[in-house]
Amino acid sequence: MILIPRSVRVYFATQPMNLRRSFEGLSNEIRHALGYDPLAGHVFVFLNRRRNQVKLIAWTRGGFTIVHKRLERGTFTFPARMTESAKSIAIDVHELAMLLEGIDLDRGTTKRRWEPTRAVVAN
Repeated sequence: MILIPRSVRVYFATQPMNLRRSFEGLSNEIRHALGYDPLAGHVFVFLNRRRNQVKLIAWTRGGFTIVHKRLERGTFTFPARMTESAKSIAIDVHELAMLLEGIDLDRGTTKRRWEPTRAVVAN
Protein backbone atom coordinates (compact mmCIF):
# COMPACT_ATOMS: atom_id res chain seq x y z
CA MET A 1 0.00 0.00 0.00
CA ILE A 2 1.27 3.45 -0.91
CA LEU A 3 0.05 6.41 1.12
CA ILE A 4 -0.21 9.57 -0.94
CA PRO A 5 -1.89 12.71 0.40
CA ARG A 6 -4.85 13.97 -1.61
CA SER A 7 -3.02 17.27 -2.11
CA VAL A 8 -0.49 15.48 -4.33
CA ARG A 9 -1.51 15.31 -7.98
CA VAL A 10 -1.17 12.05 -9.93
CA TYR A 11 -0.45 12.38 -13.65
CA PHE A 12 -0.95 9.31 -15.85
CA ALA A 13 1.05 9.30 -19.12
CA THR A 14 -1.13 8.29 -22.06
CA GLN A 15 1.66 6.96 -24.27
CA PRO A 16 3.42 3.66 -23.47
CA MET A 17 6.92 4.08 -22.07
CA ASN A 18 10.11 2.04 -22.16
CA LEU A 19 10.25 1.13 -18.46
CA ARG A 20 13.95 0.29 -18.60
CA ARG A 21 14.47 4.02 -18.07
CA SER A 22 15.47 5.03 -14.59
CA PHE A 23 15.64 8.32 -12.68
CA GLU A 24 17.19 10.59 -15.32
CA GLY A 25 15.29 9.09 -18.27
CA LEU A 26 11.91 9.29 -16.55
CA SER A 27 12.50 12.80 -15.20
CA ASN A 28 13.49 13.97 -18.69
CA GLU A 29 10.31 12.37 -20.07
CA ILE A 30 8.24 14.23 -17.45
CA ARG A 31 9.92 17.54 -18.27
CA HIS A 32 10.04 17.36 -22.07
CA ALA A 33 7.26 15.01 -23.24
CA LEU A 34 4.63 15.70 -20.57
CA GLY A 35 5.56 19.33 -19.87
CA TYR A 36 5.64 19.14 -16.05
CA ASP A 37 8.31 19.87 -13.47
CA PRO A 38 9.52 16.52 -12.08
CA LEU A 39 10.63 18.26 -8.86
CA ALA A 40 7.11 19.48 -8.02
CA GLY A 41 6.38 16.54 -5.70
CA HIS A 42 3.61 15.06 -7.81
CA VAL A 43 3.40 11.39 -8.82
CA PHE A 44 3.86 10.45 -12.47
CA VAL A 45 2.61 7.06 -13.71
CA PHE A 46 3.90 5.23 -16.79
CA LEU A 47 2.77 1.95 -18.38
CA ASN A 48 4.73 -0.23 -20.78
CA ARG A 49 3.41 -1.18 -24.22
CA ARG A 50 2.08 -4.58 -23.06
CA ARG A 51 0.42 -2.91 -20.03
CA ASN A 52 1.70 -5.55 -17.63
CA GLN A 53 4.14 -3.17 -15.88
CA VAL A 54 3.68 0.20 -14.25
CA LYS A 55 6.28 2.63 -12.93
CA LEU A 56 5.60 5.53 -10.59
CA ILE A 57 8.12 8.31 -9.97
CA ALA A 58 7.94 11.18 -7.51
CA TRP A 59 10.32 13.69 -5.95
CA THR A 60 10.42 13.15 -2.18
CA ARG A 61 12.64 14.95 0.37
CA GLY A 62 15.82 15.40 -1.63
CA GLY A 63 15.57 12.54 -4.12
CA PHE A 64 13.41 10.63 -6.56
CA THR A 65 11.39 7.60 -5.49
CA ILE A 66 10.50 4.98 -8.07
CA VAL A 67 7.93 2.23 -7.58
CA HIS A 68 7.85 -0.50 -10.23
CA LYS A 69 5.16 -3.19 -10.36
CA ARG A 70 4.98 -6.11 -12.79
CA LEU A 71 1.89 -8.28 -13.11
CA GLU A 72 2.41 -12.01 -13.44
CA ARG A 73 -0.98 -12.34 -15.14
CA GLY A 74 -3.34 -9.79 -16.67
CA THR A 75 -2.92 -6.17 -17.62
CA PHE A 76 -3.40 -2.73 -16.13
CA THR A 77 -6.23 -0.64 -17.55
CA PHE A 78 -6.03 2.90 -18.84
CA PRO A 79 -8.51 5.38 -17.39
CA ALA A 80 -11.55 5.77 -19.66
CA ARG A 81 -11.34 9.54 -19.98
CA MET A 82 -8.12 9.42 -22.00
CA THR A 83 -8.11 11.27 -25.29
CA GLU A 84 -5.76 10.74 -28.21
CA SER A 85 -4.47 14.31 -28.10
CA ALA A 86 -3.65 14.37 -24.37
CA LYS A 87 -0.08 13.60 -23.29
CA SER A 88 -1.23 12.87 -19.74
CA ILE A 89 -4.33 12.96 -17.60
CA ALA A 90 -4.75 13.73 -13.92
CA ILE A 91 -6.23 10.94 -11.83
CA ASP A 92 -7.19 10.85 -8.16
CA VAL A 93 -5.18 9.03 -5.53
CA HIS A 94 -7.97 6.48 -5.02
CA GLU A 95 -8.01 5.80 -8.79
CA LEU A 96 -4.27 5.10 -8.64
CA ALA A 97 -4.83 2.66 -5.78
CA MET A 98 -7.53 0.85 -7.77
CA LEU A 99 -5.36 0.78 -10.89
CA LEU A 100 -2.47 -0.80 -8.95
CA GLU A 101 -4.82 -3.41 -7.49
CA GLY A 102 -6.17 -4.37 -10.91
CA ILE A 103 -9.62 -2.85 -10.52
CA ASP A 104 -11.10 -1.70 -13.81
CA LEU A 105 -11.89 1.99 -13.34
CA ASP A 106 -14.62 1.90 -16.00
CA ARG A 107 -16.68 -0.70 -14.13
CA GLY A 108 -16.12 0.59 -10.62
CA THR A 109 -18.37 3.35 -9.40
CA THR A 110 -17.62 6.02 -6.88
CA LYS A 111 -19.91 8.44 -5.13
CA ARG A 112 -19.19 12.13 -5.53
CA ARG A 113 -17.63 13.66 -2.45
CA TRP A 114 -17.34 17.25 -1.40
CA GLU A 115 -13.91 18.78 -1.90
CA PRO A 116 -12.81 22.32 -1.16
CA THR A 117 -12.06 24.49 -4.16
CA ARG A 118 -8.41 24.71 -5.06
CA ALA A 119 -6.83 28.14 -4.95
CA VAL A 120 -5.26 29.28 -8.20
CA VAL A 121 -1.65 30.32 -7.70
CA ALA A 122 -0.37 33.02 -10.04
CA ASN A 123 3.19 32.61 -11.26
